Amino acid sequence: MVNLTLRFVNCCRAADLRVSTAEVLDVVQQLAIVDPFDEFQFYTVLRTNFAKSHRDQDRFEQLYNLFFHEMKNDLTGVEITPESEGFDEVIAQLAKEMETDGDAMKQAILDFMAGKPLGYLDLINKLHKQEEQAATGLKSNMTQLSSRLEVMLKINQMKEKVLQFLGGNHAVVDDSVKAKIEEEFSRRLESAYDILTKEPKTKNSGLKTVAHNDEHYDEIGQIPFSSLSADEIEEVRDVIRQLVKKLEEIATLRYSVAKKGEIDVKKTLRRAGKYLGIPIEIIRKDKPLRKGKIVVLCDVSGSVWATARFMLNILYALQECFSKVKSFIFVSELAEVTDHFIEKEVNDAIEAIMKDAPINYYAQTDYGMAFQTFKNNHLPDLDKKTTLIIIGDARSNYQNPQDHILRQLRDKCRRIIWLNPEQEKQWSEGDSEMYTYKAHCHEVRACGNLNQLIDFIQELVL
Repeated sequence: MVNLTLRFVNCCRAADLRVSTAEVLDVVQQLAIVDPFDEFQFYTVLRTNFAKSHRDQDRFEQLYNLFFHEMKNDLTGVEITPESEGFDEVIAQLAKEMETDGDAMKQAILDFMAGKPLGYLDLINKLHKQEEQAATGLKSNMTQLSSRLEVMLKINQMKEKVLQFLGGNHAVVDDSVKAKIEEEFSRRLESAYDILTKEPKTKNSGLKTVAHNDEHYDEIGQIPFSSLSADEIEEVRDVIRQLVKKLEEIATLRYSVAKKGEIDVKKTLRRAGKYLGIPIEIIRKDKPLRKGKIVVLCDVSGSVWATARFMLNILYALQECFSKVKSFIFVSELAEVTDHFIEKEVNDAIEAIMKDAPINYYAQTDYGMAFQTFKNNHLPDLDKKTTLIIIGDARSNYQNPQDHILRQLRDKCRRIIWLNPEQEKQWSEGDSEMYTYKAHCHEVRACGNLNQLIDFIQELVL
């Protein structure tokens, strides 16, 4: 039973479901006090330890069903039948014929058909996480697509080989069981095909979505940023200046009160030991609440920039509410623009970064490439105190979204908030990858007008 569990653990890890050694040891200890041959008890022990969050549960269910049901790694042992014996003999003959091929991909598919999915799951996981290499010329997501096509062709070749083998004179099984063996091979190859074509979707039950916003302003508050006239832009800036002043006053008061007013429970109880446990002396904390860090990734293409410029304006005006604010802009290439805000006044900095940043403003938008560049060069900017804010419409011109990178960024920071200047009804149209990225965010919201922006900023600061 332990060996069977360890094989399942290896498959989980190959499929990018993280399982620690401590969790494996816990499972082994718990299986000793339950009936491991009762599948419900066995399943419950594994799920409790390995599916550590709602995000992991769907993936665990898929792997458990694949390993213990589809691959027939039965807890009580597989019943030996003429069909199973014939199936094993065909696998052995195919393996013998492939010994001289040296084709690792075919070998992984054959092992998958034999009930050992480890190699194939590892192959597919690497394929799903395959990153497009940065290029200065024409870019596409053909690298990953061609890799999938290659695996698909190998599966088809394996199917033809099985059918050819079962139909040949050298087949080692009787005609009466050939149909059942062929059906089992087809089922397992179909399962391999489904794993290849259906990317694992992450369950994100803790996602916060904001569908409605308060009506702070009747007219100017509802106009999309991309549709504002010159006079309306000035009116919005006046509103933002008033909002910034109000929030700064509230935040300053809050931190001041926290500095001299919050009780230090541990020190108070420790001091109470001098007075028979009675808290006569109240000890208060001598430092303010910790301020979070902000990292912003801004798409500066088209209408997205209309939202991003107002967002950056507020964040940098409210810098005393955060310990640090770092900003990056991208279309396809990514560039840090934090220094512009240090050296210039906020509005001047915003105007400058649209002219001086070392990116091609006229390139096709490519979110996957921007995420890859950020991960490669700026991942240390994220920690568990950091809120990562992404401002963009998630329209990536049908390039590889590379959403697995966003999942890696999520693991490194406190939370990811995505602000989309488009309204939610547009998120499933055309080349939008919003629903793909949504699975890896803590919060997503439409933020295309002043009322929506005010709601977000108030929640972020207060």
